[in-house]
Amino acid sequence: MEDRKQKVLLAIVHDYIATAEPVGSRTIAKKYKLGVSPATIRNEMADLEDQGFIEQPYTSAGRIPSELGYRYYVDFLMRKQELSKEEEELIRREYRAKVRDVGQVIHKTGLLLSQLTHYTAMVLTPRIGISSLKHVQIVYMHQSRAMVIAVMDNGAVQHRMIEIPESITALDMETISRVLNDKLQGLTMKSIKLNLIKEIYSELARHKNVLDIVMELIQDSLTLEFEDKIYLGGVFNMLNQPEFHNVEKIKTMLSIMEQEKLLCDILEGGGEDEGVTVRIGGEIDQWDMRECSMISAPYTVRGRKMGSLGVLGPTRMEYAKVVSVVDYLTKYLSRTLERMIQGVRK
Repeated sequence: MEDRKQKVLLAIVHDYIATAEPVGSRTIAKKYKLGVSPATIRNEMADLEDQGFIEQPYTSAGRIPSELGYRYYVDFLMRKQELSKEEEELIRREYRAKVRDVGQVIHKTGLLLSQLTHYTAMVLTPRIGISSLKHVQIVYMHQSRAMVIAVMDNGAVQHRMIEIPESITALDMETISRVLNDKLQGLTMKSIKLNLIKEIYSELARHKNVLDIVMELIQDSLTLEFEDKIYLGGVFNMLNQPEFHNVEKIKTMLSIMEQEKLLCDILEGGGEDEGVTVRIGGEIDQWDMRECSMISAPYTVRGRKMGSLGVLGPTRMEYAKVVSVVDYLTKYLSRTLERMIQGVRK
């Protein structure tokens, strides 16, 4: 595309994103200082419309970007908008706050995504069905009660409060934890053989009652097969957009937000590619969402994809800002889960 046409298209995209109003040649000439007359801009706009990059909504004199126009903008014209120092500090502060398990981290990530973008955030929870045991620990809480904590290799944490005999000591709990870690660390459920279980029970025979409960939690943790679960944040952010003030559109969007399986499929529809994926309008492959765009990315632990996060907004979304937020939070979430696996809270 010629340089002047690119500048006109860029002006239309930026102005429409900011105002939600169709853009005319006089507006471009006045606000964007392209150094040409409104008549010249009108000619360039006519060419852009003929080529499918912009379109005329109803009887408005102005023009708005088409899906093709947004795609060209994202692929060739968009400049990544870095997060502000305040936004980066907010993210660090929120992740630094004490969290007990992966669920809390996912919830926190969704809140940050919606807060920083002002659109609807989606975070797919990690799948832990084929995980191995990273660490197990029994923590004395108070008289006759202890907390059993099982940490999986993908960062998932399961915990359970248990009753313990008054005769059991803190040293006993350390011994049980040590034996279980020595015998089971790094194993999946399939690789734990009956002989190994017998060996554990033989070594810890006098703590059978406690061991029964701990082994049950470990088994539950290793065999837990999460169905795809999705966290939604800022649902009403989407409905606050001018495009969705129509009652029928509101009903449609609310119906979509209630369909968890559909949302999981949409979020995962970005493919297996690393990095941020931008899908615009019909690229989402869901007819009811042709006025929406989805920006998503996978998060990983040790190079293994564990889930995805994304932002759903109107096609008139702030792509440059949202791409930066999704990219930053994806990397931060991945690092946070890595640290949880290593038992380090930073």
